[in-house]
Amino acid sequence: MTGRPAATPRPNGPRPAWQVGGATVVCFVAALYLIELLDQLSGHRLDRYGIRPLQTDGLVGILVAPLLHASWTHLIANTGPLLVLGFLLALAGRSRLLAATAIIWLVGGFGTWLIGDLGGCRYAGIHIGASGLIFGWLAFLIVYGFLVRRAADIVTGLVVLFAYGGVLLGALPELTGCSGVSWQSHLCGALAGMLAAVVLSRRSV
Repeated sequence: MTGRPAATPRPNGPRPAWQVGGATVVCFVAALYLIELLDQLSGHRLDRYGIRPLQTDGLVGILVAPLLHASWTHLIANTGPLLVLGFLLALAGRSRLLAATAIIWLVGGFGTWLIGDLGGCRYAGIHIGASGLIFGWLAFLIVYGFLVRRAADIVTGLVVLFAYGGVLLGALPELTGCSGVSWQSHLCGALAGMLAAVVLSRRSV
C-alpha cells in the first residue's frame, strides 16, 4: 500500500516586520471607522472630547483627538494618507511605527493644546481628527532617511516628498485662512514628526 505523502510543515517563524506593521496600520484605520460609527450613533457626543486649547478639560483630547472625526467625509479624506504613509513607516517594522507615532501623538497633541487658539483666524471649537498624525508621519518619513543615511529610507523620503510634499503647506496659517482647518494641529504634528525622526535616528528601534 502506498501511504499518503507527509504534510509539509508550516513555518513557525515570526512574520516579516513589514507585514506586522502593515496589519497594525490597517487595524488602526478600521478602529477609526468603528469609532466614527459610534460617534454618529451617539449624535457626535464623542467629539466633545477633542483638544480644547489651554483648558484643563481639553487635555484629555491629546490622547483622544486623533481618533475622532467631524464626519464620514473628514475620515474618508484622512484614510488614504493614513494607509499609505502608515504602511511606508511600517516597512521597517511595528516598533519604529509605534515609537514614532507615540512621539507625534503626544508632542503634537500637546503643542496643539498650547497654540490651538492662536492666529489671526482662530479655530473655533475643538480640534479633532488624525490629520496632525498624518502631518507627523509625513515629516518623519521625509527627514528620517536623510538622518540615518540609508538608501532605502532616503528613497522613501524622496517619494513621500514628491507625492505629498505640497500637503505641508496646510501647516501654514496664511494659506489655510478661515476655512476651519486646524493649521495648528498640522504644524504641531509636522514639528513632532521631525522631532521623532531626530530621536529615532539616534538609536536602533
